[in-house]
Amino acid sequence: MTAKLKVGIVGGTGMVGQRFVQLLDQHPWFEVTTIAASAGSAGKTYEEAVQGRWKLSSPIPEAVKGIIVQDASKVEAVAAQVDFIFCAVDMGKYEVQALEDAYAKTGTPVVSNNSAHRWTPDIPMVIPEINPGHLEVIAAQRKRLGTSTGFIAVKPNCSIQSYVPALHALQAYNPTQVVASTYQAISGAGKNFTDWPEMLDNVIPYIGGEEEKSEQEPLRIWGSVVNNEIVKASAPLITTQCIRVPVTDGHLATVFVSFENKPSKEEVLHHWLTFKGRPQELGLPSAPKQFITYFEEENRPQTKLDRDIERGMGVSVGRLREDSIYDYKFVGLSHNTLRGAAGGAVLIAELLKAEGYIQAK
Repeated sequence: MTAKLKVGIVGGTGMVGQRFVQLLDQHPWFEVTTIAASAGSAGKTYEEAVQGRWKLSSPIPEAVKGIIVQDASKVEAVAAQVDFIFCAVDMGKYEVQALEDAYAKTGTPVVSNNSAHRWTPDIPMVIPEINPGHLEVIAAQRKRLGTSTGFIAVKPNCSIQSYVPALHALQAYNPTQVVASTYQAISGAGKNFTDWPEMLDNVIPYIGGEEEKSEQEPLRIWGSVVNNEIVKASAPLITTQCIRVPVTDGHLATVFVSFENKPSKEEVLHHWLTFKGRPQELGLPSAPKQFITYFEEENRPQTKLDRDIERGMGVSVGRLREDSIYDYKFVGLSHNTLRGAAGGAVLIAELLKAEGYIQAK
């Protein structure tokens, strides 16, 4: 058995960082050896640093409790100890870009949960089942950054995972117009009900920046590589509304879609149920065996019942019906901190390892 790759988590004390810690415990390929965070947490054990701030229902994994948290800004020191990093920091866009660039320039691959580099032309933004081919721009990115081994790859916005896979499975019919409303869990804001009691018995019809991301990021995922840059697709036309609802985890979407060539309902269901991507072909450890699950029941998928399908890495779809204005309407659901955040990033790292982009230093 080959040795596991040494992983650093930069931003390891926040909610997404905690998910990384949880998901990587006992991972067959990766081992968390380094955790970095703000200067205020540096020097403490991980257990001390998250005391009173641990947001997950499962306990802190024993393997990381005693790790001494390092200062994330000490890039050279952190990078020297790891084969690659996950980055999930709470900083401004330009600060994040500078930090991730600095890590990549040390020769360290960066798999980012942040939004700062999602539109950098030579940085791939990946849903592994959908656009693994975008990884080819890494060669040009490495040349720009002046490194033979470092690079940055990013995970897209969590809310689009609930409907983009279902639409992608139907790309052969050329979707032309999409209307989507997302009903998003409070963990998407890095919070739970203890630290956001105002969300109890409440709905907030606005999430800053989320609608623009939900409308534009799918087009980049469906884009093409042209002259070593990713050029976004011009269709479908997407409009969204994004709403915060009082649930812990799980982003649900209601979707209306029209096609250039309308498929039958039987064709839609066939494509959903048989869709497989590169992670399924490779048998990656975090890949769901059934990427898209369709529920025949009229009242499914439900956030509480179905968000954990395929260990939170699958996408659930239901209520497929013909529509009086659009061709079809349906409901989609994904787990926002698993498939949508840390789990999605772990799957990207697995794909990068399997394709030879991440190796032991």
